[in-house]
This record gives sequence, structure tokens and C-alpha cells, in this order.
Amino acid sequence: MDYKDYYKILGVAKDATPDDIKKAYRRLARKYHPDISKEPDAAARMAEVNEANTVLSDPEKRAAYDQLGDASQFQGGAGFQPPPGWDEGSFHFRSGGTDGMPGGGQAGDFSSFFEDLFGRGQQARRRGPPPDARGQDQHASIELTVPESYSGATRVLQLRGVELNAEGHAVETNRELHVTIPKGVYEGQMIRLAGKGQPGTGKGAAGDLLLQVHFAPDARWHAEGKDVYQQLPLTAWEAALGGPVKLDTLAGALEINVPAGSQPGRKLRVKGRGLPAREPGDLYLVVQLAVPAPVTEEQRAAYAALAKTFPNFNPRPGATA
Repeated sequence: MDYKDYYKILGVAKDATPDDIKKAYRRLARKYHPDISKEPDAAARMAEVNEANTVLSDPEKRAAYDQLGDASQFQGGAGFQPPPGWDEGSFHFRSGGTDGMPGGGQAGDFSSFFEDLFGRGQQARRRGPPPDARGQDQHASIELTVPESYSGATRVLQLRGVELNAEGHAVETNRELHVTIPKGVYEGQMIRLAGKGQPGTGKGAAGDLLLQVHFAPDARWHAEGKDVYQQLPLTAWEAALGGPVKLDTLAGALEINVPAGSQPGRKLRVKGRGLPAREPGDLYLVVQLAVPAPVTEEQRAAYAALAKTFPNFNPRPGATA
């Protein structure tokens, strides 16, 4: 008997919300419903979609199905068998269609894989204690600022999940988790917190919590890998004449030497002052021009004199009058 990957059939992730599953089912039902679809295998595809939705839309069946583990362990010619102690008689079924959509969800439409796991709903005995099984890994995203990545941070996460109780029935859970984020994490990094995922059943260990890091947008700086990019506002005379300038960075106050003739967009590299790591990233200071508004007659005269000093300078080459 072949293992069926219900998440793949619906095209959703393992951490999909009930709303994600409902939307995916409705989209596929419209695509494969035999009364609508012209595809030759529409009826078979619709039956698969109904079966997947029957399991994943039911918290108890979904939690039990998730306890089987990852689909990859049943590939490569290895046939699937329900684990020892599996009790298919503890599940019950609604009659008729699924989620208000016509054309599926009848017990007779289910595959042998489904029936070996969940039966046909003919029995009503209670499930015994669940077998020992490791809990599922749980995935979440966490948003940080670049300064928080540089210095480290703490977060309080609210995590929702589904657990099997002592009788093997699924119950929804909400838990609060205090997390310490280490220094130097970067965009897209996956932080694994061992044993902080879904609890196991029986004597099984808890799964892991996987946090994916994302940086909040910030006009002052952004990070690419371990490198940090920060805006460096300069006056026209600082950019033109060059020389030392002082500024505050994530690494503290710095004094850097600006090369004469620096143009807007030029990047000045400060080695080793990016995100901390065994091999820290670099800091790139991106030149911007800060132009003071002339307020007094003297200031306006100074701008006029500057224009006369550079009569042939054209910042828009190719532009016609």
C-alpha cells in the first residue's frame, strides 16, 4: 500500500492553517469537479482531493496523520503499514459532502491507505493510549530589526497547535514561549530550538521549533547576509573635499575618512563592523548628499556663486534645454 501525502495533494505546507486548507480545497474542487472539469482523470483527482481534505480539515484525524512522520520515510519502494497500536476504530465521519462542496467525502470514495488508517467509521470504540512517537516539528516566522540582530533580542511567542490527549483524541492548544535570539542572525536564517515543537505521544520526545528570521524594513540600514548597509549623509563640501567625518553605527561611534569627490551611492567599506559572527560581516556606508536649504540672502548668494564657479557642470548629461 502506498503512502499518501495529503499536504502535497492539497498543495499546502505542513503548518497550513485551517483557513489555508479550506481555500486550497475549494480551489481544487472547482478545478476537478466531474461536472465542471474536462480533464479525463478529474473524478480520480477529485476523490484524492476529498480524501485529503477529510483528514486535514479534521483536527483529530490531522493530528493522528501527522504522527506518522514525514512522507520521505515511506518512499523508495517501502510499503506503508499503520504503526503498532494504531486504532482505526476511534474515528467517526460526517455523512455527505465536504465543506459544503458537492461531490465527495463519502466513505466509499476513500483509498485503502485511508481505510487502513481510519477505517470506514463503522465502529465507535474509544482510542486507547497512543503509541510512543516523536512530536512534530513546528515552524514559525520571527521579525527582527537589524539592531536587534546585532545586539541579540528576546521575544515572547504565542504558538497554536494540536496535541493528542491520553485517550488519543486531538485537542487544540495555545502556549507562550520566551525565546532568546542570539547575536548575528541573518535574513532567512532558520533557528532550531530543540524540544520546543509539538509534544510527542506516549514516551515520545517533543519535536523542534524552527524559527525563520525576517528583518523589518528600515530606512536607516539593511543587511545582506552578514554585511550591514547604512546611509552616510554628507554635505556637498564634505563629499567634494573629503576628510574625516564622525557618525554613529551599530558598532558604536566611528570616524571614517571620506575620499574627495565621493558621489551619491558610493559605498565606503568598514571591515568587520557588520553583523557579529566568528567571521563578522562588513559595514558599508552609502553616500547620500544632504543639501541645506538657503534661508538668508547670504546663503542664496553662496549658492549663486557656486553655480558661477562650475558653469559647465551638468548633472543630467544628454538632457536638452
